[in-house]
Amino acid sequence: MTRPEWEAFITEGTRTGKLALVLPSGRPSVTPVWFVYEDGVVRGQTVRTSPKAKAMAKEPRISLLVDMEVEPFAYVRLDGEVAFNDDPDEVRRIAGATGARYMGEDQREAYAERNGGDDEVVWELRPTKVVAVDDVTG
Repeated sequence: MTRPEWEAFITEGTRTGKLALVLPSGRPSVTPVWFVYEDGVVRGQTVRTSPKAKAMAKEPRISLLVDMEVEPFAYVRLDGEVAFNDDPDEVRRIAGATGARYMGEDQREAYAERNGGDDEVVWELRPTKVVAVDDVTG
């Protein structure tokens, strides 16, 4: 896929990302995440004391996989290092944008209110490597 193609792919509908990270114990883990993609950056939010946030803080190298689970099957894997943004306005904005994407525009404010609090943080992935495969069945 070209960059415009994979960008369209990862932002289509409500595809959930699969976030691969290494837990502080050294054990690998994959967890589903809701995310938004804006201006070349993948963003999501999580509770700042969650195992996911702690793992990314200790080992910032992560991968995010977004796939299509029906024929012809396809996927995009984004690799890079994560950074955190704890600005309250940005946390609330990303919480609202995520809620609108996955739950509907009419839920933007409710989701921002519920998930945009002081205990949340935005994680940001600026991909340094992208693997994008369309039509796996070929």
